[in-house]
Amino acid sequence: MDLANKTHLALNNSQVIRFFRQRIPSFTCEPGCHDCCGPVTATPEEVSRLPQKTEADHEAALDQYNCVYLGEHGCQVYDERPLICRLFGTTPRLLCPKGKAPEVMINVKIEAGIHRFMAETRQVLL
Repeated sequence: MDLANKTHLALNNSQVIRFFRQRIPSFTCEPGCHDCCGPVTATPEEVSRLPQKTEADHEAALDQYNCVYLGEHGCQVYDERPLICRLFGTTPRLLCPKGKAPEVMINVKIEAGIHRFMAETRQVLL
């Protein structure tokens, strides 16, 4: 069993999220771009760290096929964005449409662990 599997089994969801966040490579997005922003799902643990939005906010965002946290100047919760948002641009499966990427893409075992974690945990639509 690889490290990502062992870690997932031994930790609670908040610890797993922290583990994976630390292993997703970062890069600088193109200022003002929000091409990868849209409705996404996140775990309740991730959502609990975000400001609450009204039902009307959620409906308005979905009507425009946007994320409820997408503001006039981009992501309003960038530092706390969910795992799926952090994956964009870091893997060949979710390439940045502007060609931005980290120097080294995410480790394939870590990415697989993130997808497995998302599939095995309850998800909430943002």
